[in-house]
Parts: sequence; structure tokens; C-alpha cells
Amino acid sequence: MSDDIYDDAFGTETERMEMIVDIYESVDHVRDHDFRTKIHQPLQRTGSDSERIRRYRAVVVCFVLLCVLLLTAVIVLCVYIHTNNTEKTNQLLTKMNNFTEERVQLLNMITSLAEEREQLLNKNMNLTNEKYGLLTKNNNLAKERDQSNLEKSEMFKSLCEMDGQIYQSSFYFVSSESKSWTESRRFCTERGADLTIINNREEQEFIKKISGGAGVWIGVTDSDVEGRWKWVDDTLTSGFSFWGIGEPNGGRRENCVASYPTGWYDYPCSDAFKWICEKIFKK
Repeated sequence: MSDDIYDDAFGTETERMEMIVDIYESVDHVRDHDFRTKIHQPLQRTGSDSERIRRYRAVVVCFVLLCVLLLTAVIVLCVYIHTNNTEKTNQLLTKMNNFTEERVQLLNMITSLAEEREQLLNKNMNLTNEKYGLLTKNNNLAKERDQSNLEKSEMFKSLCEMDGQIYQSSFYFVSSESKSWTESRRFCTERGADLTIINNREEQEFIKKISGGAGVWIGVTDSDVEGRWKWVDDTLTSGFSFWGIGEPNGGRRENCVASYPTGWYDYPCSDAFKWICEKIFKK
């Protein structure tokens, strides 16, 4: 039913196409007529046209200004970016130069430390060698000391086997031969003893008794300082002395002392006398 209504209103398809063509032809005719009419008539500007032109010009000016502003902004931005990049590049180069200098300094420091380490290693090696050398010397000295102590012990043993006497805490040996003061003392020290030291009158009487009345070297001398008489243990004779009358009187020529029953007398150290060795026993 709807198709019938449609056919009644517009006819067939062919009829509809013919109607559309007629409409387009009529429109084109009207447009052609209006265009020709406008060509033959002079152009007249109305107030609305002038207003549109002014607006158009204003828009163009604003557009141009906007373009100029945009171009300026772009230029400024480019200059800023370029300047900023240049500064950053310079800063980066400066940092790189600083890093290079620091690297060179670190390399120099490493080289110096390596040299110092090498020197310390050499010193350590030298000290180690010196240490071993000192230990060897110490061992040798210890062996020599032990050997010397053994020899002294043997000599003291032989000294005791000689004709000696014991008084209080000391062993005394009276020689049967005569030597100088220096040679006499060497004989005693090689056997772990020394020339006798007299500390009191009782010991002086004992020395007088065992010497048989002869003069014997005792451990007194002023060889170091003239007039300053000392025992061989560096103590002064001021604690006890038994000088003979007018003694000592030899001056610089007589620096050693021989003991007689009548007292002590100074003689040249090169003179020959018997001597008395004394070995103090350890308590």
C-alpha cells in the first residue's frame, strides 16, 4: 500500500529523474542571469562591505603581528637554547679538564705511593737482614760469653786449686811471681777475680798475714785523675786507707799502690811486685 502511495505521488522512476533534471536546469538559468546582471551593473560598496574589509585588515595586521611575535619568541628561544647549551658545554669541558687534571694527580700519587711502597719494602728487607745479622751476632756473643764464663770458671777452679785462702766471703790468691800492676790485674780478671780491695783494718791485717811481710800489688790507682785514688771497682779509698808515713808522694810518676806490713806505698805501675787476687763469692 505504501508503494502505491509513493507511485501516485512521484510517478515512476523515469519521471522522477526527469523532474530532477528540470530543477537543476532552472537553477542554473537563474544563476547565469544573476551573474550577467552583476557584471553589467557597477560595483557598489555598502556599509557592511567596508566594515568587513576593515575587520579583514585588522585580522591581517593582528596575524602579521602575531607571526612577528612568534618569530621573535622562536629566535629568543633559539638564542637562549644555544647560549644555555654553550654554557653547559663549557661547564662540561671545564669539568672534563678538572677530571683530567685530577686523574693525572691521582696517577702521580699512585706512582709516588708505589715508589714509597717499594722503598719501604727495601727498607723492611734491609731491616730484616740487619735483624738476622744482629741475632746472629747476639748468638755468637752469647756463645762467646758462655765460653768465656766457662773459661773463667775453669780458671777460677784452677785458681782455687792453687795455694789460696778464704776470708769472710772472698777467696784470696797470693802470686809466687812478680809482674807489673797492669799484668797482675790481667791475671786476676782472666780468672774471674780482680786485685784485692781492702775495706777495713781487719782485712788489712789479713792481707799482711798472707803476703808474708812482702810488698804486694793491691787494687788502688790514681791513673785516671792525679791524686784521686780509687779501687778497681771505681769506689774511692776515702772509706778506708792505710798509707805509710809520708805516702803517697810519687806524684804523676807513681800511680799504683803496693801494700806492706807498715802501710801502703805508691810506685810506678811498671814496677814488678807480687800481687793478691780476690774473688768475691756471690751470696
